Amino acid sequence: MTNPTDRRVAYADAGSPHYATMLALMCVVVILSNIGGSKGVVLGPVITDGGFFLFPLAYILGDTITEIYGVRAARRAIAAGFLTSIGAVVTYAIIIALPGFTDDYGIAKQAALETALGPVWQIVLASMLGFVAGQSMNSFIMWSGKRRRLEKGLIGRLAGSTGAGELLDTVVFCSVAATAIGISTLGQWANYTIVGFVYKVAVQYAVMPVTAYAIRAIKRREPSYQAALAAEPNTAPATEAALD
Repeated sequence: MTNPTDRRVAYADAGSPHYATMLALMCVVVILSNIGGSKGVVLGPVITDGGFFLFPLAYILGDTITEIYGVRAARRAIAAGFLTSIGAVVTYAIIIALPGFTDDYGIAKQAALETALGPVWQIVLASMLGFVAGQSMNSFIMWSGKRRRLEKGLIGRLAGSTGAGELLDTVVFCSVAATAIGISTLGQWANYTIVGFVYKVAVQYAVMPVTAYAIRAIKRREPSYQAALAAEPNTAPATEAALD
């Protein structure tokens, strides 16, 4: 009987339109999260930021990319998010530096842009550091888990990578971004960090059945993934049962 560790892990071709779509979505989510993250949000006793409802999507996309297209494709997605974030910060700086109208409305608008987009560089720095660290951990767990179990254990990979990746990301991000959104005490930082971690993990766990279903559906519709499965002896077709 063939040992799973002796068999090549199946991945789809990263030239697929599905990969391009997920890559674009990840970059958009990261940029919008950075803008939203510059605003501190208080919901009763909870301290968070304006990007809290978006960022879990980046990790869901990261899980999906790693599972279907492999760790190299995931690294490309992380690098794309990194570069587009830098491009956004440079763009904001140019917009703020350009001379505007000098009437009352123009002056007020310039002040609003400086207030809204000025601190984004710090959020982007925090996001990039946290995103690279967290997504790298996330992708590694997904990749190593798939190497051990091939098409089985998808839910376990998603659950394990979510907890570890989000913990690392949240601690790094909140530590760097805290002052940009007005956090000034250790208690506020702890609230921001703990709430952020619990919320992100809860969201990803809540939608995990949907994420798993989407991954299985894309696997079935990716011709290169099906070809990779078919090339491996003793590997079952990518049916619902075979994919966990």
